[in-house]
Amino acid sequence: MLQISPSTSAGFFHFLFKLVHNIYKFVIGKPGEFWIVGVIATIIGFCTSPLYPILNKFIPRKWLFIGGQVCMSLAYLIFIFTRSNVLMMDFGLVLFNINFAQLVTVLTLTDAIEYGQLKSGQRNEAVVLAVRPMIDKLTGAISNGLVGYIAIAAGMTGSATAADMTGHDIRTFDSMAFYIPLALAVLSIFVFLFKVKLSEEVHAEVVEELKDKLAQGELTSEATTSSTGLKEETIYAPTDGELVAMKEVVDRDGQPFPGKGFAIKPTSDKLYAPFDGKINFTFGTRHAFGITSDKGLEMIIHIGVGTVNMRGEGFNAHYNDGQIVKKGQLLFDFDRELIRQSGYEDWVITFFAQPHNIKATSGFTPGKLIKHGDKVVTVEFK
Repeated sequence: MLQISPSTSAGFFHFLFKLVHNIYKFVIGKPGEFWIVGVIATIIGFCTSPLYPILNKFIPRKWLFIGGQVCMSLAYLIFIFTRSNVLMMDFGLVLFNINFAQLVTVLTLTDAIEYGQLKSGQRNEAVVLAVRPMIDKLTGAISNGLVGYIAIAAGMTGSATAADMTGHDIRTFDSMAFYIPLALAVLSIFVFLFKVKLSEEVHAEVVEELKDKLAQGELTSEATTSSTGLKEETIYAPTDGELVAMKEVVDRDGQPFPGKGFAIKPTSDKLYAPFDGKINFTFGTRHAFGITSDKGLEMIIHIGVGTVNMRGEGFNAHYNDGQIVKKGQLLFDFDRELIRQSGYEDWVITFFAQPHNIKATSGFTPGKLIKHGDKVVTVEFK
């Protein structure tokens, strides 16, 4: 799963740090007061990333992105027009570092994994997850190149001091370090506002549609294997509770939950592997994952009804995608109380990802109270 860390915005911090250093040394001639820049950048930089998930509970990420870009734009204006006031410069530095642009970009790309799976039937997580370190390295490289170029173009090199700067040097520095980035920051607001459509709500709809298609067997999977004969697999209870027939499960839109399988009204907040197998994938919303048995039976385990809207809050996985797991191995903790407080059902729904391959089931008893690891149903499939 994607982790949020302060390094996600390292490029921004490095770019600003160098530019403000040049302002203090070459423009306002107060290099001795520059130390505060490092303190502010470090404090704010390490606060913004942990603050993001808290704010995102109440504010959509599109508006967090826009708010951050507005703060950045105001910071540029402060650097341009009030640079002689050190306190205002420090305030501008705070505003500049309140920025979630890279976080939002990476998280939006991560949400695109499910969109790609919906459209193509394949998940390309490796490509998307590789984007994160690439962005970090790319922004660092670009910031180094830009700062060096700006310093040379404005004559801010070697033994030069503020007294050596001409009006032309200052205008060159302002244009390249502030006016152009300011214009790009404003442009990014309009691009993100009108062109980026994959919001949290849209992603939830994509995930629900993907779930429906998987349950109805409309999507193939990389884990699918061809077989000419029938195989048999025993499915064991992934959690404690009461067995419920699939036809009794109602989806969030009031319609029957699609597909073949069964549900459990849980009395436990822990979920275990229903057989020996391999974890195929986990939805970005962390409320559902795919698992394939050693014999090739593909299943989706879906925690809750409507829990896609919780955006992963209250779900804690104990595995990595692609991991080999054994029957009865702990896979998830989920907060049943939080699910119910959020207005959703906490049922654990287990359904087949390739229902057309299911030929017969036996041994299932609706209403039966079971413990995790108890036998639920035997499946014949091809």
